[in-house]
Amino acid sequence: MTARAINPAGEPTDSVVVGTVLAGDTDAFATLVRRHQELLYRHARGMGLDRDTSLDLVQDAFVRAHARLASCRQPEHFRAWVFQICRNLCLDHLKAAPRRDVSLDALPDAFAVAGGDPDLRLTLRTALARLSVPLREAFLLRHLAGHSYEEIAALVAATPSAAKMRVHRARETLHAFLTAEGVTPGSTR
Repeated sequence: MTARAINPAGEPTDSVVVGTVLAGDTDAFATLVRRHQELLYRHARGMGLDRDTSLDLVQDAFVRAHARLASCRQPEHFRAWVFQICRNLCLDHLKAAPRRDVSLDALPDAFAVAGGDPDLRLTLRTALARLSVPLREAFLLRHLAGHSYEEIAALVAATPSAAKMRVHRARETLHAFLTAEGVTPGSTR
């Protein structure tokens, strides 16, 4: 293998693994699942889906990705490609069954900044649930998954400036709601 075929962890890159699967070694697809399932799961949960629905949609995303792997035009960007499949499944699910509230368990641990204060945790979850799906998604992609605005734009089919504006509006909306609830940065209520 060439240096470009190995990632920093010393494993084959996604591009190499995709090629291996397409060449007939379908068991190699498990490597892609292992690498990316946690990111997809966290995103689904952050979108307000419960644990079981999130697991189902992530599994569906990988099943679809496996079935359509030959249509992945840029195997080096497999992560973004499978993320887009999962994102679309999440959005379709949210459209099919509108939800008014985010499940109490839907907020990823990375946002459990309230520690042991259940009231503050509920307030934070409620604040996120009040965001529109596009704003919540952009906010979570930026602050939970750590994507750049350019990456967010590619994932949500928007311009980088639109992605930045969605994150900004989400922050403003969250700040206004939390302030109205008596929560200020660094407070415990």
